[in-house]
Amino acid sequence: MLKNEQYVIDGKHQKPILIDSTFTSTNTKQPIIIFCHGYKGFKDWGAWHLMAKAFANAGYYFIKFNFSHNGGTIEQPIDFPDLEAFGNNNYTKELDDLQTVIDWIYRAEDLKEKVNIKSITLIGHSRGGGISIIKAEEDPRITSLVSLASVSDFESRMEALCEPTKWKKEGVTYIKNGRTKQQMPHYFQFFEDFHKNKTRLYIQRAAENLQIPHLIIHGNQDTSVSILESQTIHKWHSNSNFEVIDGANHVFGAQHPWKKDQMPDHLNTVIIKTLNFLNEQQK
Repeated sequence: MLKNEQYVIDGKHQKPILIDSTFTSTNTKQPIIIFCHGYKGFKDWGAWHLMAKAFANAGYYFIKFNFSHNGGTIEQPIDFPDLEAFGNNNYTKELDDLQTVIDWIYRAEDLKEKVNIKSITLIGHSRGGGISIIKAEEDPRITSLVSLASVSDFESRMEALCEPTKWKKEGVTYIKNGRTKQQMPHYFQFFEDFHKNKTRLYIQRAAENLQIPHLIIHGNQDTSVSILESQTIHKWHSNSNFEVIDGANHVFGAQHPWKKDQMPDHLNTVIIKTLNFLNEQQK
């Protein structure tokens, strides 16, 4: 029987982190999957809940969470009611949030019988893929990694947001959300924090140093993040497998909201390939 539980934990940056877990209630010591959403994303976007159920049915304890400054709130975790938080987000805060979630898994008394803390997989989508690669390299508790349509570089995206002199002078730059039509702010602290932590935030450095199994998945019809980025990550990490989903877009056929009871075919293919990879690691 599948069960879903929700938790709120304290983040390191004055905002809480909302977590939910999906798992088979009758199983103990289940291997853990932590899912990291992408830019302008959230844990309940699209068909991610169906993905959670699929992994739980396969025997995994599936955790997804909202980054503390993704623009959602505890009361309204879907979409972006807190644009001030969104504007104050940055990559190091997301890395801190992910570490906080991992630390919580290790400490939480009610998880001790449910999970196997010696088996933790990170799955990151898009920007969350880049965050997951960096965290997997720096945290020895992570045992395997899956990146879905991952970015390979943060710096170029930083530069594309706004010309630095103009950004510094105005203190903020805005990006329109095509779905919600919101003008979403990025305060200049985003630029400053990246350059302060530039070495740590180089995805290439992290990928080249990874010592764990890594599955890289990308759709060849992705117009948001080029498949060339995953090909590049694959070249950097010698211990990685690269799978192409023919015809798949950036979100593997899903959209928000997703009102169907079944996953899109491309996302289902992602899950099958991921389970084959993870089950090999469990042997």
